[in-house]
Amino acid sequence: MKYRSGEEIWNGDCVLFHGTPAEIELVASNEADPEQAWYVQEFGGGVLIKEPMVSGRTFIREESLPDYEDLEFVSRSGSTQP
Repeated sequence: MKYRSGEEIWNGDCVLFHGTPAEIELVASNEADPEQAWYVQEFGGGVLIKEPMVSGRTFIREESLPDYEDLEFVSRSGSTQP
């Protein structure tokens, strides 16, 4: 999965979500991984964003990512590949 800017999305990425600092909590793409399985089964995969100031946690389906203007990559500080 990739941001609109082209970078691959990794767990732990620092992002802006609706202009507010946030973090990619989970990239869900592997049904065999117990942490990701429910998201893959229910939604076909996507990303879980942790943004405690406004929305808490938000899940964006993989199919919606290319058009999602309000998710912007900032840095890979502390990130791990999905």
